[in-house]
Amino acid sequence: MAKGVYRLIARDLKRKTPGTYGDGLGLWLQVSAGKHGTNRSWEFRFTVNGRPRFMGLGSVNTIGLAKARELARECRELRLRGIDPIEDRKQRRAAQAAAARRAISFDECARAYMAAKRAEWRSAKHAGEWVSTLARDVSPAIGKLPVETIDTALVVKALKPVWERAPESASRLRGRIEAILDWAAVSGFRAADTPNPARWPGHLEHVFAAPSKRAKEHLAAMPFADVPAFMAKLRAADSTAGRALEFLILTAARRGEVLGARWSEVEGSLWTVQRERTKAHREHRVPLAPRCVEILRDLPRTGDLIFSGRDRALNENAFRYIMRRLGVGQYTAHGFRSSFRDWCGEHTNFPREVAEAALAHATGDAVERAYRRGDALEKRRRLMETWANYCSRPVASGDVVLLRKSGADA
Repeated sequence: MAKGVYRLIARDLKRKTPGTYGDGLGLWLQVSAGKHGTNRSWEFRFTVNGRPRFMGLGSVNTIGLAKARELARECRELRLRGIDPIEDRKQRRAAQAAAARRAISFDECARAYMAAKRAEWRSAKHAGEWVSTLARDVSPAIGKLPVETIDTALVVKALKPVWERAPESASRLRGRIEAILDWAAVSGFRAADTPNPARWPGHLEHVFAAPSKRAKEHLAAMPFADVPAFMAKLRAADSTAGRALEFLILTAARRGEVLGARWSEVEGSLWTVQRERTKAHREHRVPLAPRCVEILRDLPRTGDLIFSGRDRALNENAFRYIMRRLGVGQYTAHGFRSSFRDWCGEHTNFPREVAEAALAHATGDAVERAYRRGDALEKRRRLMETWANYCSRPVASGDVVLLRKSGADA
């Protein structure tokens, strides 16, 4: 053995005197005093372009003398090839970390994405839809797979069954998959330069029929001429669900807005639906006709929630059940918004903008909406009172519903 090479022996690894002890060929034993005793570790020393470099190899407690010499030999081999051992280790660790990150599953990315974006969503229901649709329709197909491996074929596999039965829902689901995969790419879990396999333009549009080009199945709406007779039957149904459905019809509100209505949102004859509970994500003021005020006055107050049954909120099937019981199960609660809109357009002279505002629909372009800052509250109040009066008296077949004079609506 050459002089000055492999100079250390086993008992040197127990040294307590601080200092550095060379084994030869660039390998050094470092001994230092620590808070909890003596620290001993290995170090490989070399030069790059005349600049000294020091590379830690690990603790003596983990790496013995023979292993330390082997690691030093590998470092010397790298130097013979002109490679800096420290930079080589950094690159290998980065590659391993990237591989580990890319091993994260689609389900794990979905959970992380939803946690990051939940604060932007307008309601717990919206967040729940993300969770339920992904768990039901996506996770069984691709949820356990590494997100790095998700390609077009796998996305199509997940979407195809949903697209065949409910294209509108599948279109929303595709957007959710695309958002999650975009998040994964930005977060380093997918190659950033790889096109998103769930994108629509120029990609999946060639695989699936666009939902907008399919025949849409609208929610069944009761003809407005039949609404007064139905309202008479509904008012005879003494139940919280019945009062809630009547309130929905008279306000032309959405189902979720009524089921989630709170006493704190009502002041006199005005109901203000908070922005986080509306589809448009903006506050919506609803003028209440006298019959609506009467409904609220007669309801018991057991908490802030207005419509509740058996100490809990009415569920989304409450309206469906009562409509079936009253013999009109072929229609939907949401359809009464269409009934109201048809009545406005065909049997009144109220301006279109007022009717659309009553439904919380935006009208006109962005410039027009910017100049029209009001919500036509008083005009809508007259409209909703006229609608309530119409609903309160059954109209016999053949009777004529007189149009309002335009002067009364201005």
